[in-house]
Amino acid sequence: MDYLDDIRIDESALDVEWLRQASLTFQYGSHQAKMKRIVDRKKEELDLVKADLDKKIRSKPEHYKIDKITEAAVQATILQQEDYQEINSELIDARYELEIASAALRSLEQKKSALENLVRLNGQNYFAGPSIPRDLTKEWEQKEKAKAANDAVAKSMQRKRRDE
Repeated sequence: MDYLDDIRIDESALDVEWLRQASLTFQYGSHQAKMKRIVDRKKEELDLVKADLDKKIRSKPEHYKIDKITEAAVQATILQQEDYQEINSELIDARYELEIASAALRSLEQKKSALENLVRLNGQNYFAGPSIPRDLTKEWEQKEKAKAANDAVAKSMQRKRRDE
């Protein structure tokens, strides 16, 4: 998935952008749901590791070099265990990916709004090239000259017919 490319708008192809918008939104929405599932599973895995370590620490405190079992001592020892740190690191990475996926989905919503506004502007000829104001005086003079030339040709033709 290329977040930056997918949220970019090609203003010269608004119709293509609109055609892609729904499928992109679904694609990124699905990705966000998958990332949420991964975060939830990692959190559950972390809770299981934490519970398992809690049980082990309480059953063999001497193995973990704990003199007196207190809630604070058990929690501090859990935090120091490699298993816990590894799963916690994976959870942090998964949360990061979820945030990126959520940001991409929000960006696609912004893209939708931008596309709507660009289509409105396009309908109002905002993107049309500059128009040069008409010089009515000049146009009138040209039409009058053309009419006078046509009248002269017509009179000339009438004279030729009469002379024949």
